[in-house]
Amino acid sequence: IRKKKADGISDSQRDSCFIYTDFSEVRGQKLAKRALEIAVAGFHNVLLDGPPGVGKSMIASCVPGIMPEMTMEEKIQTSMIYSVKGLLGNSFFLVDKRPFRSPSHNVSRAGMFGGGAVPVPGEVSLAHQGVLFLDEFPEHRREILEMLRVPLESHRVLLVRNNRTIEFPADFILIAASNPCPCGYYPDRSRCRCTPGEVKRYQNRISGPMRDRIDLYVRCNEISYDVLSLSAKEESSLDIRKRVIAAWERQKKRFGSMSYHFNGRLSSEEIRRFCSLTAEGTRLMSSAFKHFQLSGRVYFRLLKVARTIADLQGDDSICSANLEEALLFRDVSSHVC
Repeated sequence: IRKKKADGISDSQRDSCFIYTDFSEVRGQKLAKRALEIAVAGFHNVLLDGPPGVGKSMIASCVPGIMPEMTMEEKIQTSMIYSVKGLLGNSFFLVDKRPFRSPSHNVSRAGMFGGGAVPVPGEVSLAHQGVLFLDEFPEHRREILEMLRVPLESHRVLLVRNNRTIEFPADFILIAASNPCPCGYYPDRSRCRCTPGEVKRYQNRISGPMRDRIDLYVRCNEISYDVLSLSAKEESSLDIRKRVIAAWERQKKRFGSMSYHFNGRLSSEEIRRFCSLTAEGTRLMSSAFKHFQLSGRVYFRLLKVARTIADLQGDDSICSANLEEALLFRDVSSHVC
C-alpha cells in the first residue's frame, strides 16, 4: 500500500476532516481539558455539559491532536474503511491522521451505523481509531442513541444483507456535548426560563443505560473577560500528548497480550485485578461511596478513571489524590432541580 494523492481530490479536501485545533488556542476550561486528557489516556467516553458558546465543540476538536500517532496496522484498517465508503477517490492513499467525525443530530440510522443495498460503513466506523463527536447530544433521535450502545460495547457494527453478515470496525472515543436544558442556560435562573420539568425531561433524553457507557462528566462554564484577555500561553497539544503516550505505554505493559490495552475497557473482574487502591485510597472510596450514595456501576467507573489518572502520574497503585480527581468527573445529573 502506497500513500499518494487521490485523483481529483486535493490535499486540502482529503484532509478537511482531519484538521485539529491545538489546545493552546483554547482559553480557560482547564477542567474540560483535563477530562479530555484522561479520556484519551484511558479510552474513556466523555460528556461535556454547559451553555452555548463556551467552547465545547472547539475543545472536542482538539482531542485527536493529543492522541499518539497511528500505527501502520491502524492506518491500513482506517484507510480500508474510507476506501469502502468511497472517500479516497479513484486512487488509494493511506489515511495517517486520527479521524474526527461530527455527524449532525439529523443523521439517519444508515448514516450513523452503515447500510445500503451494497453496505457501506457509517459514522461510527469512519470514526474508528479516532473520535466520534456528537454535539447537541440529547437532540439526536432516541433510536440512534440507544443503538449507539452496541458499538460502544462491542466496538464493531454488524449488518445483515441477503443472508450475509458484514462486519465493520467501530472502535472510537465518544465525546458528547450537551446543553443543560432546552434554552441552554440552566442553572442560571437570570437567563434560564425552563421549568424544572422541562429541564428534567430534556436531560432524561439520555437514558440510564447510555449514561452507564460514559465515564467522565464535566461542566464547561462561561469564560470571564479576564481569562479571555490573558496573554499567558496555554499548554499545547504536543505537551499533553507526551503524557498520553506514556500512559498508553504503561497500559500496554500492564495488560500484555490482551486484545485491548485501555483502562476504559476493563470488565468488573479486571478492575478488581488491576485497580488496586492504597490504604488511604480505600478509606476515601469507602467514605465517598456512603456520602454520595454511589451505585456499583459508578464505583467501577470511578476506579477505571482513577486508574488512568494514576497512569498519567506514573503511579502503580491508585492513591487518594487520584480518586479525588476521579470524583470530580462523576455524573451528578440526579441532583438536577
